Amino acid sequence: MATDLSASASRDYVRAVDRVCSAMDSMCGDPEALSLGSADLTQLLARWERTLPACYEAGSKQPALLSSAVRLLIVRRDDHPERLVQVGLAEFARGRTLAAWGESAELDEFTRTDKVNLVKTAWAAVHALERRIADGWALAELGHSPGDGDWAEPANLLWGLSRGVTTPREIGDLLPARTADWPNELRVLAMKPDGSIAPRRARRDLIQHLVSLLFPTNVDLHAFRVLLMDATGHASEEVTSFGEGGVEFLPKGVRLTLVKNRAGQVRHRAFPDASPIIRGEGEPVVSDVLDRPRREASAIVRGLMAMTERVRERCPEVKDTLFVRASLQYYDLRFGRWEPNSPGHRFTDWLSRAGIKVDGPAHIGRLRKSTKVERAIVSGGRISAAANDHLEETFAGHYAQGTTLRILSGQVINTAQTHWFDKAVAGPTVLTADEPVDSEQLQRLGLDPEQAEKLVQGELDMGVSHCKDPWDSPFSPQGELCAVAPLRCLECRNAWVVPSQLPQLLLFAEHLDRVRRRLDPKTFTRLWGQSYVNLRAVLEERSEHEKAQARQHIDAGRVRLDLPLSAHVEFDS
Repeated sequence: MATDLSASASRDYVRAVDRVCSAMDSMCGDPEALSLGSADLTQLLARWERTLPACYEAGSKQPALLSSAVRLLIVRRDDHPERLVQVGLAEFARGRTLAAWGESAELDEFTRTDKVNLVKTAWAAVHALERRIADGWALAELGHSPGDGDWAEPANLLWGLSRGVTTPREIGDLLPARTADWPNELRVLAMKPDGSIAPRRARRDLIQHLVSLLFPTNVDLHAFRVLLMDATGHASEEVTSFGEGGVEFLPKGVRLTLVKNRAGQVRHRAFPDASPIIRGEGEPVVSDVLDRPRREASAIVRGLMAMTERVRERCPEVKDTLFVRASLQYYDLRFGRWEPNSPGHRFTDWLSRAGIKVDGPAHIGRLRKSTKVERAIVSGGRISAAANDHLEETFAGHYAQGTTLRILSGQVINTAQTHWFDKAVAGPTVLTADEPVDSEQLQRLGLDPEQAEKLVQGELDMGVSHCKDPWDSPFSPQGELCAVAPLRCLECRNAWVVPSQLPQLLLFAEHLDRVRRRLDPKTFTRLWGQSYVNLRAVLEERSEHEKAQARQHIDAGRVRLDLPLSAHVEFDS
């Protein structure tokens, strides 16, 4: 049985085997006598797993990762019909690891500023690469075979490298031994960014520069990955795992075959182009790049295919990715798969060369989270739409924990709480007997002159209160006369209660008491709870003497409360 493993996974298994073998050497008196058929090996492995976390920082996942790798290798060995594994050891290997899995902090998304800078820098890097490659091949066309002329002429060296008739080793061997004897054109190509020349590396630095004028390098391809992740919203693994056969250009977009090995998924996704921008006399602008970067996957894929075309021609065996590059390994020019984590060519190195500093870890996975956050914002926070290519549970547990969505969630919660709090405390403005009810006083309290005058004249009297604007009721459509007065006046922000309305308030209180006796508590609270609470608060502010005088007016028949028929019929039917 064989399993294809990535380079990273292979290193994990090798490290696990090295660790367990070293541990057995120190724990067992006769390690050479141990084998997978030994009865003592189970106890030794269990002891190793329990002590493994002590070798790492608290919360590290490495102990569980290494012990799980060893267990899996034992299980695979046991599955082989011709290999002997002790029964107890096989059962032990199929159980759960004794090393705790530890914890890891979730990566946060890039800030909006950092993400914008990343995308702008990536576009600038792609344009610079296109110019560099075009200039390099144009210069190569001006040269001829170095064997027929001057080996110190850059155009001749490029001509030989571009056609494969000159090797980097030949260039290194035939160049003058001392860089001081090189022509200025070659010395410039061998210079470092700070303008210095490293004598011992000058030949390789020169050849590396010549190669970079003809083909994209490891560092160059980081820009395309950033742009594709931003345009598609998919993970780094997916946007770098489709070859020419996984690209289908549509009339207005592109369809890509995206492979996600970790989830064992192969998906076909179409990415439409943005609508054309109309300028001038109605003619659409059709150039791939306008005055600002466009998030069009088709334009990015076309650019990537054009940049890597010559490299793909030189490594036809690589068919499952467009991310291929030229690299100089010592003095051998090689073409093959992109290696984004090779020393000196990592994502962090690309950021450093571009002069970009980001808040937090410089991890490409944060860009994926940034696109997920944008999708969540556009979808209005609906997880079913924002999850897209994930289970909703996965999105909620992994992507929804970023700072941006937490802040937005807090804002939504605060808005909702404010809305219901305002609604809960909404009620009338109550004037006491100590305050004069005149136009000037009412204007100082917030009414305009017309409203104040009408209220003083009694034109806005609704029964239990006055209403400053019956045509702007929170219970009726804007511009229509309030349809719930006077039953809901004590819940309305437009209501103004004056001292002379105390008798009507007492009558309304008697009405609500009758209703409360006839309805179950839950129903009464739902229908009349807020009015009842506000009414009790208003009455508690009045003295017993004021209430006694109001009841005398009621008993004398000089006061009445007119309620709509629904106030009586609703509960009698």
